[in-house]
Amino acid sequence: MTGRTHLLIYGDVIGVGFRAWIRGQSQDLQLTGWVRNTEDKRVEIVAEGEEEKLKELIKKCHQGPEVAWVERVEEEWVEASGEFAGFEILLPP
Repeated sequence: MTGRTHLLIYGDVIGVGFRAWIRGQSQDLQLTGWVRNTEDKRVEIVAEGEEEKLKELIKKCHQGPEVAWVERVEEEWVEASGEFAGFEILLPP
């Protein structure tokens, strides 16, 4: 089943390669969507794909890349839209 999750990652996650790491993990899992830093120093992710693969991505987000420190991950599940062709890194809003 296809799903969509919106994630907010808290902790020391800015300036440690988190966005590029997420893009690589998402591409490996064949997910689509985007990742970006927020103005308040979080990482925001919107990802679509098979629910099991999305759950795997969420588990990976709790660890992050080696140099990151993840305090917590907030997740919200919504219906998939199919609007993404790949997985991109976006500029902050």
